[in-house]
Amino acid sequence: MGEYLQVHPLNPEPRIVRQVAKCLMGGGVVVYPTDSTYALGCHIGDKAALERIRRIRRLDKHHNFTLVCSDLSELSTYSRVHNSAYRILKAYTPGPYTFILKASPEVPRRLMHPKRKTIGLRVPDNAVAQSILAQVGEPIMSTSLILPDEPEQLIDPYEMRMKLGKLVDMIVDGGACSLEPTTMVDLVEGVPEVVRVGKGDPEPFR
Repeated sequence: MGEYLQVHPLNPEPRIVRQVAKCLMGGGVVVYPTDSTYALGCHIGDKAALERIRRIRRLDKHHNFTLVCSDLSELSTYSRVHNSAYRILKAYTPGPYTFILKASPEVPRRLMHPKRKTIGLRVPDNAVAQSILAQVGEPIMSTSLILPDEPEQLIDPYEMRMKLGKLVDMIVDGGACSLEPTTMVDLVEGVPEVVRVGKGDPEPFR
């Protein structure tokens, strides 16, 4: 059974944050809160943990994974950003948006879209997620917590324990999250295109 940890949503306890980071860096799969929904996450370089997430979500090789970054400079390390796109990113990070960009050579090929060589990147406005990112020191490979055959996101940590307790290594209960995923914006060509409408206001990109 995966470990279940409760953490203060606004002032995460450093001891708990260190436990989560240790789990991620040791190859664990973790459920953690963001500023949109709860997410499944693992270390960016861990192929086995990534495959576990694929199995949990039943994802095919075309699924665009997201790198959750601590700030804009980290995001820029893992993507190729047009000047026009950079201005948009600066204005709307952190926040409930995922931006699709051309992946830089820093991104493992297995995380990219196989044909477009793109990657989803985001900077969450959430104290728990940011504390974990600071402790890990690099992005977390993530995807929304939507289980196969479920109509919507899981938001109740107790329900997560019942359904995911044997499939993940750790569930971090950081209180209520949104039912809405991030708003997804394609910035590959430098001109924004809204791919999915979610929690973030899409109007600035239209």
